[in-house]
Amino acid sequence: MLLVPSASAQELTPEVQSRIARVEQGLSSRVVVKDAPDQKMSLAARMAFHDVPAVSIALINNGRVEWARAYGVLDVDRRRPATTESLFQAGSVSKSISALGALRLVEQGKLSLDGSANEQLGSWKIPDNRFTQQRPVTLRDLLNHSAGMNIHGFNGYAQGEAVPSLLQVLDGVPPANSEPVRVEAIPGTEWKYSGGGYTVVQLMMAEACGKLFPELMRELVLGPLDMKDSTFATTLQPIWKTRAGIGHHTNGEPVSGGWHVYPESAAAALWSTPTDLAKVVIDIQQAQSGKPGKVLSSAMTTMMLSRGLGEYGLGLYVEKLGEGISFAHSGGTDGFRSQLYGYTHTGQGVVVMTNSDNGAALIDEILVSVSAEYGWPEFQITEKVALPSDPVANAKLVGNYILVDKPAQVVAEGDHLYLRSELFGERPMQLFAQSKNQFFMTAQDMTVEFQQVGNDKAKSFSLKRGNNTYIATSAR
Repeated sequence: MLLVPSASAQELTPEVQSRIARVEQGLSSRVVVKDAPDQKMSLAARMAFHDVPAVSIALINNGRVEWARAYGVLDVDRRRPATTESLFQAGSVSKSISALGALRLVEQGKLSLDGSANEQLGSWKIPDNRFTQQRPVTLRDLLNHSAGMNIHGFNGYAQGEAVPSLLQVLDGVPPANSEPVRVEAIPGTEWKYSGGGYTVVQLMMAEACGKLFPELMRELVLGPLDMKDSTFATTLQPIWKTRAGIGHHTNGEPVSGGWHVYPESAAAALWSTPTDLAKVVIDIQQAQSGKPGKVLSSAMTTMMLSRGLGEYGLGLYVEKLGEGISFAHSGGTDGFRSQLYGYTHTGQGVVVMTNSDNGAALIDEILVSVSAEYGWPEFQITEKVALPSDPVANAKLVGNYILVDKPAQVVAEGDHLYLRSELFGERPMQLFAQSKNQFFMTAQDMTVEFQQVGNDKAKSFSLKRGNNTYIATSAR
């Protein structure tokens, strides 16, 4: 894949241009096999490998956007070149921006962070049940994903399909394609990611101000941060459509109609550019440092970046690192993947957006390269020792499984073992043995442990990714 990057309009020094070149040539998986040949790879080669048509990057250093670049094409059919002004669906990064808006309404006295959510809702109420009787849902719970709400994420609606109203989504009424948004655990007792919860936040915000959500978010966040290339509108204006990327499935095929529509705006509907989203990162950094923020006060920003349950603050994943904090959110809609990342104490960060379901693996490799070039404390390369493959033992692990409600297969090819799951893209990932039943992957930083009884074939395995563990069971 021959790629000519599109640059932002800024003048770049030779030093910065050299840094960009090193980032473009320094991609690596986060885990490598010890004693394997040097695995630094080019961005162009990895885009081709992962079948990602376009990627756009904005790099933040010393509290400002140091450089922005876009690579590839917005669609495989018309071959429109991606530019730094090209629009991508941000997916769940929408939640971080929506949380900023909700917290601004709290500071304005229009919403209560710890009061009952139902007392702040009018046209619809969270249905009471045995869980809510013990404790009501609050806005803080919803923003932290600790409200006990269901629905991890939404599938959106293809072009031409009937799109439900927000109330139809909340009650799971046709044409909504998701189940009703309901409380399934005592609020405030456990962390469970919930796009459904953020859809409740969307209604709370709109009703508090008597405005449509896209208009309200323009007033609260997008306007103050001069995010002129961002919108929560479910229907793009014709002039914006010419700049919008087409989503692509794991097999490289374009999403029918270009992209899905998400009436669950707060959870998933944002269109943006990395340069625009970098303004969010910078404003959070400035407000947390004590300087005036354009959206939130320093005190509220500190609260946003303080962990509640899980590894989550209010709208962002947060990690304490020495004297500072890293904050982040990833996003994915049908055909798009994105990542926002920032550090409070160094004024560093990055936003990466792609137009492919395969984009997450590419983004991770870009983060490894950026980290190496800019001296970040995270995304370091880890070497792991791989044991010789055992085809006889591997044969007992091969089979069809169900992983996070999706089919997964463990297959053997020659002496090697592979895991294939649509959760991680089209291409199977090689499993490297650490023991008879334990394996690691280099394609993504994940480990797998199979459960066997004696010499029987494995009936399940656990997949660990970060601090989360997912159980796969046999599909037989």
